[in-house]
Amino acid sequence: MRGIDFSSWQGVLSTLAGLVLITLLGVGIRLLVMQTLQQRRERENRQINERLRTLMAAYKTLGGSFTGDLGVDPTHLRELRQRAHESGSTEPGSERARRIRDAVEAALSDILLLGTDEQVRLAARAATELAQGRPVHTHDLVVSLRDFVRQALDLAPVPTDLQIPPQGPTRPASGGGGGNEARGGEGEAKGGRGGGGGGGGAGAGMGGLGLGAGAALGAGHASEDDPSAR
Repeated sequence: MRGIDFSSWQGVLSTLAGLVLITLLGVGIRLLVMQTLQQRRERENRQINERLRTLMAAYKTLGGSFTGDLGVDPTHLRELRQRAHESGSTEPGSERARRIRDAVEAALSDILLLGTDEQVRLAARAATELAQGRPVHTHDLVVSLRDFVRQALDLAPVPTDLQIPPQGPTRPASGGGGGNEARGGEGEAKGGRGGGGGGGGAGAGMGGLGLGAGAALGAGHASEDDPSAR
């Protein structure tokens, strides 16, 4: 065979070295191509997962209610306060309506960024109605999100003969827990001060006995405040 010399040891060694070099180059190129393809696939999977996660969160925000008022009140807090001042009384549920509107606006913004063409059109129409001060219903957008997520997860579509009630924005939890959290934080603060005093006394006693000890106490968890009213 041309290019292969078995007439001497030097020829055999050089031939084997050439074969090994060619094999290593081929394996290296193959590994490089496979690694590049794998990195691209992982990046695409991360993007798809992030997109699905965002759209699923938007679906839960826009379609978490089946009863009650399923529309989004576009009224801002300053308008609610002005209306309450003019009527001479506070309006129940105004804070909840504001929270729902803020959550819906954030979900619409995510859909405008990551949604399909149909979802972007529906979200743009809903955002326009909110900007113009008209109540918004999100059921059509919720249906589009539901169908897209099920298709992306390889789930069977919702049966056409299944009657699903209209869906609206998720109602936030009652804000009554804020007082309990504040009281709990205050109790923890008092307990921390009491514990610190006890620790100081124990340290002093141990110092008096000549043993010498230092105690470092606690790490507090800072709770996030609610966003300020707009």
